[in-house]
Amino acid sequence: MTTSLEKAYIYQHSILPHVSRTFALTIPQLPPQLQTIVGHAYLLCRLLDTIEDEPDLSIELKNQYEDEFVEVITGLRDARTFCEALKPLLSTQTLAAERELMDQLPLLLEVNHALSPHQRTIILNCLKVMARGMQQFQCNRGLNGIATRQELDRYCYCVAGVVGEMLTDLFIDFAPELADQRTTLLRLSISFGQGLQLTNILKDQWEDRQRGICCLPRDLFAENSVYLPDLRPGHASPGFQNGLNELLGTAHAHVCQGLEYACLIPARYPGIRRFILWTTGLAVLTLKHVHATPDFGSSKEVKVTRAELLSVMYLTRICQRSETALRKLFKVAAHTLPFTLLGSEWQPVADALIWPKQTIFFLSEIKWANEEDFM
Repeated sequence: MTTSLEKAYIYQHSILPHVSRTFALTIPQLPPQLQTIVGHAYLLCRLLDTIEDEPDLSIELKNQYEDEFVEVITGLRDARTFCEALKPLLSTQTLAAERELMDQLPLLLEVNHALSPHQRTIILNCLKVMARGMQQFQCNRGLNGIATRQELDRYCYCVAGVVGEMLTDLFIDFAPELADQRTTLLRLSISFGQGLQLTNILKDQWEDRQRGICCLPRDLFAENSVYLPDLRPGHASPGFQNGLNELLGTAHAHVCQGLEYACLIPARYPGIRRFILWTTGLAVLTLKHVHATPDFGSSKEVKVTRAELLSVMYLTRICQRSETALRKLFKVAAHTLPFTLLGSEWQPVADALIWPKQTIFFLSEIKWANEEDFM
């Protein structure tokens, strides 16, 4: 007879391709133990994103349900009661798979309860930062964009950089010898997450605009005489192209850090390397498509082809044990992209545990989880 925990494992595996094609491809590259944990963490993050992206929820209701979601994961609120209250409020603009995932939250918690207290703490702290950060930026949503490049950095940290941190701590939990490199791994993993998020922002900008959202930095485009609310798909002025190229260069620079993140993982963990490298490779190809088609009007026009995907998988497998070969492969793949130097806060001398968290919120306001909470 199949136990409820076994059913939960099966469900996680089956639902993943319906909510993320990319992570359905990369997560299975991880060692089996990490596949379960990282897959679970991703699905919880996706549920938080579902609340954030639901267009029919007011800011007040989003704040309420994001806080309650964290309480569900902590064990302070009943999952079934939470789902029954929220699910009727989700519109048809939320994917059917995401609505189903929300309905199956009590089943997902079977996996959560089977994790170690330390693993649960790592995931919960990521969710807390995401929820607080999303709430900080909700009030600024609209077609005017995000005020500055630095604010864009902070937004990307809240929704993706913190996921990189979570991954690093889960990798260290799996392979404790990585702990000696934790500070460097954290800095690189935050940048890795920033690069992926910025890539998605550039790729999805026109679909976001249809939802009344713009995540482009207002200061950058103002410098190029571009008024963000006036942007229209298929029309790329020289000023817009200049701003777009700077952001492409910034994403490229962050993705380079993602490559270094992969190279810092010992070659005896090829699955972890592939997880990072495949994701990084797909980001590079997406950035190249956006750069080559600045007047694109939808994400479909800059989508990575199946042939390109297979090429990334094949070439990284060949090169995955050699840092020199990986760097050469990456350089060839990204040679046409602009490159924007990152600020000093992203350099090795910077404190990776502070930037870009600083001024998003006061860290002391977050009630961080303790492992004892899950004993």
